[in-house]
Amino acid sequence: MTDGRSSGDLAFAIELATRAGRLLLERSDRIERIDLKSAKDVVTEVDHLSEALIFDAIRREHPGDALLGEETGAHRSRGGLTPTAGIGRVWVVDPLDGTINYANGIPFFCVSIALVADGRPAVGVVHDPVRGETFAATATGPATLDGTAITASGKDQLSDFVVSMSLGGRALTSRARAVRKAIRVSRSMGSAALALAYVAHGRFDAFVQQGGLSTWDIAAAGLITERGGATVTDLAGGPWFDIGRGPKSIGILAAPPAHHAALLGLVADAPRRS
Repeated sequence: MTDGRSSGDLAFAIELATRAGRLLLERSDRIERIDLKSAKDVVTEVDHLSEALIFDAIRREHPGDALLGEETGAHRSRGGLTPTAGIGRVWVVDPLDGTINYANGIPFFCVSIALVADGRPAVGVVHDPVRGETFAATATGPATLDGTAITASGKDQLSDFVVSMSLGGRALTSRARAVRKAIRVSRSMGSAALALAYVAHGRFDAFVQQGGLSTWDIAAAGLITERGGATVTDLAGGPWFDIGRGPKSIGILAAPPAHHAALLGLVADAPRRS
């Protein structure tokens, strides 16, 4: 993908995320239906309306591209390729990340749109309609906030870190305690895409989530954070992005390079006994 085409795709994704964000704000006070997706997750009709708005626009502008969305799943390309094949262009969309926040009137949610080309994120946009902020990046350019270049935290000491953290699995208590002893404080905000994008600007010094993430949660924000200078990996220290991964099967750690290994060690190697 040429830089010129990436720039055009980025501008398109920003405009589209902004339009979807306006829809979220317009409908925030008149949500008509909230359904359970699982025991701990919900979906509103606004999630579906936002995804339809985004997908309809992509189909008009890029009719040959594949689509992968949180609400309606995989849509093959015009050539018949599945979105998870790692071939061709795929738009990966979370039309409303932070639905529980949104449904409860908590103003921390976003629209996430990524373009993945041949299995790698090429364009990423995370738009926060409440603050009117747009985080964005291409694979060859800087991370930006509303068009201005941003960078990840430059703090010297891990003990000064404010970390977006969501841990699970074995020895949860001891792992969480080990991280909290090493940092200043942890937070869990309810929108993984927006919290991860915050690492690109140093609002969060790091982001760690043990699992439960899907491709649409991380495709845009992971690219933005990486282009902001953070090191982004899975919880084994390997590549953070694989478009073939199933929903809610992904864990991720993003942190400044100087502190990534230390945080990864705390998450992976915290004592098993509390």
